[in-house]
This record gives sequence, C-alpha cells and structure tokens, in this order.
Amino acid sequence: MADPVLTVAELLRPAFAAVAGGECDPTVRPSDRADAQVNGSLALAKKMGKPPREVAEAVMAQANLSAVCSTTEIAGPGFVNLTFANEFLAGELRAAMADPRLGVRTQAAKRFVVDYSAPNVAKEMHVGHLRSTVIGDAIVRMLEFFGHHVVRENHVGDWGTPFGMLIEHLIDLGEAEASRELSVGDLDMFYKQARQKFDADDTFKERARKRVVALQGGDTETLRMWKLLVAESTRYFDRVYDLLGVLLRDSDIMGESAYNQLLPEVVERLSKANMLVTSDGAEVVFVDGFVNRDNEPLPLIIRKGDGGYNYATSDLATVIDRVERLKVDSMLYVVGAPQAQHLEMVAAVARKAGWLPDTVEFNHVVFGSVLGEDRKILKSRSGETVKLDALLAEAVERAEAAISEKNPELDVATRKAVARQVGIGAIKYADLSIDRVKDYIFDWERMLSFDGNTAPYLQYAHARICSIFRKSEHSRESVRGGTVDIDHAAERALVLRLLQFDTAVVDAVERHSPHRLCTYLYELAGEFSAFYEQCPVLRAPDDATRASRLMLCDSTARVMEQGLALLGIEAPEQM
Repeated sequence: MADPVLTVAELLRPAFAAVAGGECDPTVRPSDRADAQVNGSLALAKKMGKPPREVAEAVMAQANLSAVCSTTEIAGPGFVNLTFANEFLAGELRAAMADPRLGVRTQAAKRFVVDYSAPNVAKEMHVGHLRSTVIGDAIVRMLEFFGHHVVRENHVGDWGTPFGMLIEHLIDLGEAEASRELSVGDLDMFYKQARQKFDADDTFKERARKRVVALQGGDTETLRMWKLLVAESTRYFDRVYDLLGVLLRDSDIMGESAYNQLLPEVVERLSKANMLVTSDGAEVVFVDGFVNRDNEPLPLIIRKGDGGYNYATSDLATVIDRVERLKVDSMLYVVGAPQAQHLEMVAAVARKAGWLPDTVEFNHVVFGSVLGEDRKILKSRSGETVKLDALLAEAVERAEAAISEKNPELDVATRKAVARQVGIGAIKYADLSIDRVKDYIFDWERMLSFDGNTAPYLQYAHARICSIFRKSEHSRESVRGGTVDIDHAAERALVLRLLQFDTAVVDAVERHSPHRLCTYLYELAGEFSAFYEQCPVLRAPDDATRASRLMLCDSTARVMEQGLALLGIEAPEQM
C-alpha cells in the first residue's frame, strides 16, 4: 500500500496489541498539526482505565518508527503527532511508481452486477439517463481496476403494453419506412405518433391491445417485428454510448424481456412460500415496515387483477437470475432517488423469500437530478426534456470553441480530437464531481472552465506536464525509477498527495462515490500547480534536482491520467 498513513498504522498495530493484550485499532488519520495523528490511545485508555498519555507513552515505547518518521510527539490528552521522514516518503513514491497500479492496493476478487443506464426501446435517451450512465460506468471501471469480476447489465425497457401500439404503428408505416425513421434516430417522433393514434383511434387501440397479447403469447411474426424495433433502438443507444465514451455494449443489454419466462416462477415461488395475498383483485406481498401515508400496510404488487405482471415481478426475477445464474456477491442498482422505496421493498421480499441470502449485498446507488438554472428538472427551451445526444454534441462544439481561443495554433485534426475529449469529459466530470445523492445545476460556463474543479482544469494540468517533457531533453519513461530528493515544502506536499491516490480510489469504490476521487484529483492538481510555481523544473539549479522534479512531474501525470481513466475521462497530451 502506498499511503504512508496506512503503512504507519500497520507498523503500530503490534505495539497497540502488546499494550492492550489483544487486537486494537491504532486509528491513524491525516493531520493539520503534523503528517498524521494517532488517536487510538484515547479509546484504549478508556478501556484499560488508565490516563491516555500513559497509554500513548507505553505504545510508543513498544513501537519502532525510526525508519518511517523523523519526529514523533505525544500531545494533548494522548494524541501522537507523526512527521514522516523525507527519505521514507521518497522511497514509497519510487515503489508506487514502479507498480503498474501506482501503489493502489489489491482486493479479494468478488462478483458484482451493476445495473445502470436503462433507457427505453423506441425512445431517445435524455438528460435523465446521464447520471445513471456515467456514475454506473465510473463504478464499473473502478471495480474492474481492483480485479473484481463485473457484469454490466443495461436493464432497458423493451417489453410490455406500449409495444402493442408501437408494432401496430410500424405495420401502418410499413417496415421500410419505419426502419428509415428509426435509423435516423427520430425515436421520440415514432413513439409520439404511435401514442397519438392510440389515444385518438379506438380501432387502433384495440389492435394494439390484441398485439400485446400476441407478443406475450410468443407469436412468431409479432416477435419478429418487436425484434426490429429493439435492433433499431440498440443501434441508436450504441451511437450515444460511443459518443459518451462508456463501456456499455449490445452484449450488456438485459431488458425486461430477458426475464419474461421467469415471471410465472416468481408468482409460483411466492405462492408456495405463503407470501402472496389478494388485495383489491391483485396478488400482492405485504412487507413489514412499509406503510402508506395513511399508515396502512403498503403492498408490493406482483400480478394485477387482469393477470398482467408488474415492475416488481420483473425486478424480483432479476434478483433470482443474478443470485442463481450469475452467482454474484453484490448487486449495485444505479437508479434515481425516486425508486428508493420500491427497491427496498423488492430487496425485503427477496430476502424473506430466501432468494437473496445474507451473503449477497443489495445496494441502491442513489443519485439526484440534473437541474436547470430555475432549479427544476433540466428542460430545453421548448419545455421538453433535453435529448442526451444533442447535449453531448453541444458540449463538443462549445469545447472546440474554447480550445480554439486558448490554443489557436492546434491543427484542425488535433483540435477536433481534443474538443471531443474535453467536451465529453466536462459533461461527465460535472456530474461525477458532485456527491451523487445531491441534485446539481447544469452550467455550461462552469463545467467548461479551465479554472476550478472541472475536467478541463485537470486535463490542462496533465497536458501542461506533457508539454514540460516536450521542451526538455528527457522522455517521461527515462526519468522513472530515479531518485526523488525532497528539499522543498512544495515537493513534500506533492509527494504526500501522490501517495494518497491509493486511499482515494479505495474510498471512492467502497462508498460507490466517484466524487471522492474527483476531489482527490482536484487537490492533486492544486499541489502540482504550487510545486511548479515554487520549484523550477527545466531551470532547476542542477541535473540531479532537474531529474528529481521531472520524476515528480511524470508521477503526477501518471496518477492524473489513471484517475481520470477510472472516471471514464480521457487525458489529452496537448490542449
């Protein structure tokens, strides 16, 4: 592990155990008063009934930190302030940079399924799909970085009542014309036309209802036309995912239709477990602890009075499939906050039924909404939901204008490539840098700014480091493995921040909170800026200092690039 706070905690653990007579957490934290502070003496003193300073003295008498710390000081009621030795920090950085993982620790591999994005067939993706898609993608990248086996599942809406009217509208248009409309990405218009006919024409409405029955019954011709709709929509999804730069592919789609054969089994299993009851003509499950506004038991509807299945039935089927077929250890649902109660009830029913053992985690990775300046759900000027592909295209266009102004000497091909990296990165980072449980206001000026906690600021920091090497006589690879000399406070601060990459990534993935990694990268960029201003690199006083500082530059660029990659953001080498 690279983080010196964790290293010293492990070194102190035997000393605490010796004083405590058993396992005891040293509780080491970063500190403003020193590099780190040991707080475990206070809890141990309370347990032993002794003064904290006396316990701290006993622990430090047992510990040997001479190779790690330049000074140790017992302060206050029994805190121990630690200052790391510069030689130790330099050696830790050299070891971290020799590691392909840049010092990030490994974890015992587990099997995860991450449920995210989830657009609807025959509808265009809108800004409401942005958060699920980019948060889910970042979490997948971080989990895979730790070596976990991750199953990506895009639970698209591709089944149910609307497909009756969509298939009938397809028949009315003719397959060739319908395919043409769908292939140009005008999915919303296709859906609206079908809905208008359904609402206005009773004959069409009856045809649509009969088509739903045929679809659910497995009619061959109906299924063929349904697959045509799904295929055209999938091609559209792929275009958006490619532009957004996320990992989702066709093979990750597990729509509602994938669980259709399991729905009767869900009902049968619940019935055998004596969990199904009839309420207002529907078959439901009442779950302890869930009530409505009138404090009455809240039902989870499994099968409606007309025999149709509900969303809950499908979601319970996914639990069965993920536990019994995929054999996952953890399920992550990257789904908006309004679905919180629904998912809680699904998990409660699945656990009570015995389908979701205690050994399998069920986590709702909740997130807030994207708001406009009026603090309401972001809408277009016409009042409609903002289409995601249009939003991304505008981001790239705005980024190209900003880059042209900042660096007019870039050739056209490079400028366009960088514009895509910066524009898409800005959209993603603006979303990921906010605590996911909170709403945030969409602000073009802020997210595309080259100042502040933005993707362009971080990307420019990386590009600036690359430019240092273009101006020097050294390649980045040539300075790796060399000696780092810490002679300046800014050098020391940068090294300490670089060594915290390990903790930042672990914290972000364990809390399913990409914003924690964003905060770290922003702080790292700030430390590098201070270092670059105070410590001349190419004009260093001697060759050894220049080599040392070039290694610090390269180390920063590598951590910055890897950190951004874990967020799904590219790091240009020039801007």
